[in-house]
Amino acid sequence: MPNPFNQQVIEEFRAHHGQVGGMFEGARLILLTTIGSRTGTPHTTPLGYLPDGDGTILVIASAGGSPRHPDWYRNVLANPRVTVESGAFTYEADAVVLDGEERDRAFARAVESDPGWAEYQAKTDRTIPVVALREVPAAGPPNINAGSMGEAIKVVHDVFRRELALIKKELLAGNGTVTLGAQLRVNCLALCQGLHNHHTGEDTMLFPFLADRHPELAPTLARLGEEHERIADLVGELRQAVTSPENAGTGAVLAEVERLTAELEAHLDYEEQQLIPVLDAASAAG
Repeated sequence: MPNPFNQQVIEEFRAHHGQVGGMFEGARLILLTTIGSRTGTPHTTPLGYLPDGDGTILVIASAGGSPRHPDWYRNVLANPRVTVESGAFTYEADAVVLDGEERDRAFARAVESDPGWAEYQAKTDRTIPVVALREVPAAGPPNINAGSMGEAIKVVHDVFRRELALIKKELLAGNGTVTLGAQLRVNCLALCQGLHNHHTGEDTMLFPFLADRHPELAPTLARLGEEHERIADLVGELRQAVTSPENAGTGAVLAEVERLTAELEAHLDYEEQQLIPVLDAASAAG
């Protein structure tokens, strides 16, 4: 059973699709469920995470600089198959403890984005572990934490809205000077890949499904498809800006993030206005 503080965070996280207040407000947060190494029972822990690309995220077993590894870390050593709740999605993952240079590079990225990790390491003699959570491929559509198809669209869209806002905040974290560290580059590239995957899923599954059942939506779906193409161009320009070495410490990436945000916000708003009523009506009828 989680302690009372963790339990409150867990309940708030699940009730608001990953959004919580207090000390975790605005943070990238997951719920990690592990199997107890001694009890064999599931245990859920709220954890901050770092994107790592290709559907992988990193969690750090800091325990606030405690001399002992946290319970969740000991659990994944015994049972590396875990469940991850991102707020929008729930999925199974394999927990892989990084070692050697791979661990050191990941931890250095974490410290660059938040010096607090270095403070935790300085407080303990143990080397703080970094664990990669690698999603286990599953057949069928993703498991979205929503009660209807209409709600699912809103939940996923809100993930992109929050991530773009967070990336912009991180870009401006240096007292008004734009900075682009290694972890922030990864965050931007993970966003780009996530948008690509989402729009590909809509183009190949959701939109054909709606076109077949609702011919009257043809103009709407055509417009949304065209907007996907424009957003793909902006994503490509952001990816190019992020990977260009001369853009470190310049406003080029911030400008691309702002362009993408403006276009994407308008697109998401329009899609929700046009499609959610249709999807909710279908859910009610079914």
